[in-house]
Amino acid sequence: MSMIKDAEERVGPFRTPRNMAQQVKGSIHDDATASKLGLKGGTVAGSIHMDQFVPLLVDLYGEAWWKTGCLSLMFKQATVDREEVRAVVRPGEPRARLTMFNRPGDLICEGTASLLAPDTESELSRRLPAQEPAGPGALRILAALKVGDAAKDIPVEISAEGARRRMETITEPLAVYEGETGVLPPSLAVGLAHQARSAVVGSAGKSVGLFGALEVQHLAGPLRAGTAYLARTKVRQLSESPKTENVWYDVTLSDKASGQDVANVLFMLRFMKASLPLWAQ
Repeated sequence: MSMIKDAEERVGPFRTPRNMAQQVKGSIHDDATASKLGLKGGTVAGSIHMDQFVPLLVDLYGEAWWKTGCLSLMFKQATVDREEVRAVVRPGEPRARLTMFNRPGDLICEGTASLLAPDTESELSRRLPAQEPAGPGALRILAALKVGDAAKDIPVEISAEGARRRMETITEPLAVYEGETGVLPPSLAVGLAHQARSAVVGSAGKSVGLFGALEVQHLAGPLRAGTAYLARTKVRQLSESPKTENVWYDVTLSDKASGQDVANVLFMLRFMKASLPLWAQ
């Protein structure tokens, strides 16, 4: 039986996502810092763009997407505050293809979505094994990390107030997000898992980083505001490019009360070499 309603392509309207972290000086979201690193301005977090796909995915898969749905994106180009972007979902079996474009037609991100839990052939699941590991001594910012590094029992939670604040600027406000225990949109699922960041990359210091890829996989969802979760993490890969050092890692979120795994978030963080004297020539 088909998991999708029909094969018609879903094209969302142009939206203007906000860069709500512009005030964080020294971050990639700060205009001055981003410009120094060669970007056109402070960037909108990639997690914000994930929310724009949700209405299209719920239309495609129904409410079941909140239970076992996967959203997996590789970011190709950063956007700035209020830059217009449009989400496109092309249905397919067993997974849909996702793209996002800005008004001139530049590709912002691409990926997949599905109802599979886990989706072992998602966009990032396919890309991860193809990453060439960083050679010995090649990393400076991430020198303290190694593949397999793990941490567990990290308490994380998105408060009802934190969720309410997100609703003030979200491009796609849905009824399921409302209330004291509202469903978390992908941006807040990422935010929940990102609370474990220091346990993984705390040694990166004040280097400037950004999301290179993100995946939210519901295992027994949905995730909800006002609910206590425990996170466990594992470093999957370390790589580099001429401009960045990169770490891929999982954060699995379990319900603190029941112990059941509810979701998994896969991160690929890029750390800009030019942001630290470690890479000064």
